[in-house]
Amino acid sequence: MKAWTKLHTFRLESQFSTWLHRVAANVALSDRRIRMRRVEKEQPLDATYADQALAVGATNVGQVMDLEAAIAKLPERARTVLVLHDVEGYRHRDIAEVTGMAVGSSKAQLHRARKLLQESLAR
Repeated sequence: MKAWTKLHTFRLESQFSTWLHRVAANVALSDRRIRMRRVEKEQPLDATYADQALAVGATNVGQVMDLEAAIAKLPERARTVLVLHDVEGYRHRDIAEVTGMAVGSSKAQLHRARKLLQESLAR
């Protein structure tokens, strides 16, 4: 989509494939910057959240901290989908739109995240 909207900037001074590659690279870099800003805004679980978690059923603060650490270790896409779906309550269709991945990829990433989380917590 970005290549189509930027087509007027192609000046025939290079091959079209070179220009297209640069547009794609710029989109990827921009997306990465946006995601990194989001990650920087995330704050670790503090005592207040741990107390709230205890109130809703966790048996101790250690379990809450273990869960947070396990989620933090997940691959970026899997972690994003897990948080958006299981924590924030987004549907796969909405996650796909926000992240730019296919609905099927969102479902696969959620499955992967849950499996990795389960393995990590079992240790």
